[in-house]
Amino acid sequence: MTLMERLGALWAGIDYPFLIHKNAHLRFSDIAHSDAVDLSEVQPGDVVALIGDFDPGSIQTLLQLIDRQVVLVPLTTDTRGQHEYFFDAARVDVVIEGQDVRRLPRADRHELIQQLQEQGHAGLILFSTGTTGRPKAILHDMTLFLQRFETPRPTQRTINFLLFDHIGGINTLLHTLFNKGVVIAPEARTVDSILTTIAAHDVEVLPTTPTFLRMMLMSGAIPDSVPACLKLITYGTERMDQPTLEQLCQLLPGVDFRQTFGMSELGIVRVKSEARDSLFMKIGGEGVETRVVDNVLQIRSQTRMLGYLNAASPFDADGWYDTKDVVETKGPHYKVVGRIGDVINVGGLKFMASEVERVAIDYPGVALVKAEARANPITGQHVELLVQPVADTDVDRKALAAYLAQKLPAHMVPRRIKIEAVPVGHRFKRA
Repeated sequence: MTLMERLGALWAGIDYPFLIHKNAHLRFSDIAHSDAVDLSEVQPGDVVALIGDFDPGSIQTLLQLIDRQVVLVPLTTDTRGQHEYFFDAARVDVVIEGQDVRRLPRADRHELIQQLQEQGHAGLILFSTGTTGRPKAILHDMTLFLQRFETPRPTQRTINFLLFDHIGGINTLLHTLFNKGVVIAPEARTVDSILTTIAAHDVEVLPTTPTFLRMMLMSGAIPDSVPACLKLITYGTERMDQPTLEQLCQLLPGVDFRQTFGMSELGIVRVKSEARDSLFMKIGGEGVETRVVDNVLQIRSQTRMLGYLNAASPFDADGWYDTKDVVETKGPHYKVVGRIGDVINVGGLKFMASEVERVAIDYPGVALVKAEARANPITGQHVELLVQPVADTDVDRKALAAYLAQKLPAHMVPRRIKIEAVPVGHRFKRA
């Protein structure tokens, strides 16, 4: 049975839309027997880059491509400057954007893609954010990826904040389809647009990032502009800081906050927060194992990727994946305190960049911060701090430096503070 047939059976007799985009309503019956794009030239096993968003045309084409057993590469216009690199790294055969379908000359074929072709399975290629080098092409077996949606689960009206090229965005769409829910795609991913969309469509769930939640706090929209229909905010893709979470919980007492955790290499893993105002969480789910080695979290997952197309495998001989996340443990719960690359060593004294950021973010008028290590000829490294003020607010560098000197041990005090915008990527994570 094809994906469209399975979903058709689930949605039989249901007339409400599963997708709302710019006030356009897409019902499953609208796409079951129609073609948004002429796919006659697309062959099973082709690697197909689909440039789109969570709009009706893109979603219809996405589902039909899966049933054609292609290897799907979802992309957005936000990353257009990297598309040629993506096409080359993924060995893309066909590019689809809107109604345009074009074939690229391609002679070579990666052995992992050949493996999928021989099995007659569709595939999915996602790209890492590339914060530590060129983005990696992450290949999943789509047949295995879809299995996690076989178990029925409750669904709520959800705004699809996470992007079309992000595993969390794809997960939200498929969860909604398999559980007969409704997903609402925002017109823009700005604070005003997100809150307006939530109010207009009675959205109950906002999946987002800690950086975007900080942006919401900066805007002054919380709490007065947050609609009463919003019941749950989930946050992930980067580390949350405790002061921000506590502020959100205090300002929005009627909203539940839950942390998510996942990596494109591992698929989506299930997470349960210790409490709405706690950064400790349980990580697990079907086929997922965890362990901590030298304070670093490792995960073994049955829904992991097949491998990278442009890098060596990150799994050890027993299938464990080193997340590079440094964690604290409390019974069965973990709290991510930083990444291995965030460890700063000043004169032999080691600490996490997050320890400096946690103190700096509490200073009045500070919106976003980023602490980084810089080479030092005497101590090996020292700390430099990038500080973005709240809009229409000035942060006095000398006063902030004095505050940090009072709050932090001497070796953790930044040697340099820059007052400027903290870079944020298209996925609303600090760059």
